[in-house]
Amino acid sequence: MARILVTESIADRGLDQLRAAGHEVDVQEGLSPVKLLEAIKGAHALIIRSATKVTAEVLEAGSALIVVGRAGIGLDNVDVPAATRQGVMVVNAPQSNIISAAEQAMALLLASARNVPQASAALKNGKWERSKWEGVELHGKTIGIVGLGRVGALVAQRCLAFGMRLIAFDPFVSADRARAMGVEILPLDEVVRQSDFLSIHLPKTKETTGLIGADLLRTAKPDLRIINTARGGIVDEDALYQAIKDGRIAGAGLDVFNEEPCTDSALFTLPSVIVTPHLGASTREAQDKAGDTIAEMVQLALAGEFVPFAVNVGAAEASETVRPFLPLAERLGRLVHGLCHGVPAKLDIAYQGEIADYDVRILTLSVERGLLGAAETESVTFVNAPQLAEKRGMTVTDTKTAHSPDYRNMITIRTSCGHAIAGTLAGLRMEPRIVMVDDHDVEVPPSKHLLVVRNDDRPGMIGALGTTLAAHNVNISNMALGRSRAGRAALMVVATDGPVPAAALEALRAVPGISAVDAVDDGG
Repeated sequence: MARILVTESIADRGLDQLRAAGHEVDVQEGLSPVKLLEAIKGAHALIIRSATKVTAEVLEAGSALIVVGRAGIGLDNVDVPAATRQGVMVVNAPQSNIISAAEQAMALLLASARNVPQASAALKNGKWERSKWEGVELHGKTIGIVGLGRVGALVAQRCLAFGMRLIAFDPFVSADRARAMGVEILPLDEVVRQSDFLSIHLPKTKETTGLIGADLLRTAKPDLRIINTARGGIVDEDALYQAIKDGRIAGAGLDVFNEEPCTDSALFTLPSVIVTPHLGASTREAQDKAGDTIAEMVQLALAGEFVPFAVNVGAAEASETVRPFLPLAERLGRLVHGLCHGVPAKLDIAYQGEIADYDVRILTLSVERGLLGAAETESVTFVNAPQLAEKRGMTVTDTKTAHSPDYRNMITIRTSCGHAIAGTLAGLRMEPRIVMVDDHDVEVPPSKHLLVVRNDDRPGMIGALGTTLAAHNVNISNMALGRSRAGRAALMVVATDGPVPAAALEALRAVPGISAVDAVDDGG
């Protein structure tokens, strides 16, 4: 059971999911930075939204932390590099509020175009001002979308339905892909210059902070309206205020601000600026989805399993083809530790078959995690495995080839300690199999306790092995025989029900014809 500290409002359904899994859910909302440093001590997981600042100091105080979960998308309130250095996984819920965020952008777009809040406020104050709040149609106008990711793509889809012309800036989206969405990709300055409306959908980074600044705004049309539901600070608020005040652009619809909460800004004094208090994800549906998703991600992280939405794992994506191989890769890593009786200086991992067409970096991390997990006293995660490998001076290389002569897919690991091992998933059930040890073809299910026996290729060796183990009350649960393709001595891989005692190992080594015996415990 783990202690999970929750510092902001999360949907009850997600928290109940964590409680049902047997975890202690400690809800302490509204903690000051000082009180957070105290509350984080002993917590294994921290769940937050956008208000809690997870600094390096907080992470250091949370020495037991395994995972920080952000119930939402943005992570500008989390020191992700510091978390990575400490081996703490950072996860978010990137798909939980994309529809709500896109709809909020559309709400601000329409409200800005038709002056809805201003007209509503005037009428409630007894003023019937039809001519004053004349607006513009969306149909036929050009909308520039800055960031054509999940939310930006949904906004594009909705704007297309309004009959708008779509242009966008996104250096990571190909022109062909954008064209299929009805969007023309242009440089940022050209997008700003041509747009009647500009909608921002970027993460906040060093590169995007202040991206929409005074220089770009000078090139804009005088009727440009800017919509920002992404993150405050991407649009330079001082430059935006001056541009609207001077009449160089028409207005803005803002849901996010450089500093939040924000209740006092020069922008609030401008009639053509519409503001909302960061409501992009504030729908019942988004809250439920965020709570459910982050609970699931935190549970996976605490269990040491693969976490799809981990942001500080070098390869957080795992396709449906690759994912079944994760347990096998980790197990092969543990078996390498047993074969080498420690951590080798170098690993060469080869991926053969269909999996070679996919991103297999997560499998390499799994091998490292298995190998180092068998060697380290501290917890080894997908986050800290590369750091621990580097600390031990271990280098890891991988290669991919679509050709696999014997199996549909195969993972082969060769080590600097002279040993090699390969595995695959066999049959319709995709059951793990060890199919090669030290260049001897074998086929045996992975087992916690394995013996690797090298022997002369002559009659009587199997019997001698069985008799010796029986004399020491060791039961054989599975066995595979392998001959070297190079014509070297035979090899037996024997799975046993329990660990083989040292006396039995010495007795085996004394059997004529047996040249080497290694007891391999995969730690699983």
